[in-house]
Amino acid sequence: MSAPRVAVVGGGISGLVAAHRLRVELGPDAEVHVVEQASRVGGKLRTVELAGRAYDLGAEAFLARRPEVLRLADELGVGADVVHPAGAPATVHAGGRTHRLPTGTVMGVPAAPESVRDVLSESGLAALRAEAQLPPVQLDGADVSVGDLLRGRVGDEVVDRLVEPLLGGVYAGDANRLGLRATIPALAAALDAGAGSITAAAAAALPAPKPDVPKKPVFGAFHHGYRRLLDQLLIAADARLRLGLPVRRLSRTGSGWRLEIGAAPSPEHLDVDGVVLAVPAPAARRLLQDVVPSAAAKLGEVELASMVVVGFALPADVRLPNASGVLIARGERHADGTPFTAKAFTFSSNKWPHLRGANGELLVRGSVGRFGETADLQLDDDELRRRVRADFAELTGISAEPVDSVVVRWGGGLPQYGVGHLDLVADVERAVAEVPGLALAGAALHGVGVPACIATGEAAATDITRALLGDPPRGVGR
Repeated sequence: MSAPRVAVVGGGISGLVAAHRLRVELGPDAEVHVVEQASRVGGKLRTVELAGRAYDLGAEAFLARRPEVLRLADELGVGADVVHPAGAPATVHAGGRTHRLPTGTVMGVPAAPESVRDVLSESGLAALRAEAQLPPVQLDGADVSVGDLLRGRVGDEVVDRLVEPLLGGVYAGDANRLGLRATIPALAAALDAGAGSITAAAAAALPAPKPDVPKKPVFGAFHHGYRRLLDQLLIAADARLRLGLPVRRLSRTGSGWRLEIGAAPSPEHLDVDGVVLAVPAPAARRLLQDVVPSAAAKLGEVELASMVVVGFALPADVRLPNASGVLIARGERHADGTPFTAKAFTFSSNKWPHLRGANGELLVRGSVGRFGETADLQLDDDELRRRVRADFAELTGISAEPVDSVVVRWGGGLPQYGVGHLDLVADVERAVAEVPGLALAGAALHGVGVPACIATGEAAATDITRALLGDPPRGVGR
């Protein structure tokens, strides 16, 4: 039997993990190809140089309570590079003031009204208190918009000042369009289990306190940025890497798959036994439309949000607020009535003590972009820098001139998990599973965070291996 040939389309974290796992499972003789349309690998992971320091301006951190990143880091020999936050509190700017982000919430949904009283107005707090007197919530297994459910139960302020700033940090999304089951699954599960109110569901979803057990870090990052993990993945995968080449078409052959790669007038062809598509939903839809049209149609329903991250380095003698950063509620304005451009700032040198410039500079990142709000994203880099710095000065009182700055744009960077997303993904995976030698991975499936993306890459690689070895695929909902 000849050595298997496999292709991974997409060189983001999901695709590189799939390539690595294919190498491990298929052995050193297998041909593993990675084809990436961009000029670099990493996808939404991007480590830049800012003031002489490696600094992530894509995904910033990972959820350390999930095992995937830590396990992969240990496997690749970079576990010692993992760092954790210092513990500075997070804040939110809402109602014209900056408040400490309340604890005792599930993605901003409070378990008790008193825990969020500082963030809400008197009328907002009254609406939240009255929720317990409403008829019990009955989802009956259905999905529902986060905004539609919560606005009708606990009022607009809980959504606008707490829930949406947090969801905006994860999805750059609109709470009125995001589905509850995909974005706040713990709350949905508590409601399914019989919690009659939103606050009761949040209380049930919160982990029970364990005062005698040391708390484990919630988040992690890499001391030298995600670049370190990506470099080791490339080495371990030992793949034939092709950058700057789009895959224009995917088709079946008598024994496997053919990829049409490169410019339309003179494309190249790559014949392989199995394919992992680790690309955003629109690209996956285009490549699947001839081979799995039902899956392509479903993926066409997944919308994307774009965003911009502005990183800047401040002189070492500047004093940042005592916080890890600040979320900005939608609709907030400067004292003079100017709307905020940024949706959040991370005071990175407070949050991650190792993140200082070569001469002690303080590193800060500002995020711009919410789903459906595109005007600010069309500004040029200089105007974005100016507006983000003005927002930062309004929030902190710091007007010092940065010594360095970088602007990174993420066009279509974040899939939106709309109402019914879990069913949509199940339908897609079910259709793809019926086609031997084909698998999907990426942020459009089971989570936009790095651990979830790694999980999809590993699962896709295993499905391809099983198909090549004659074993049945694992199926749906991994």
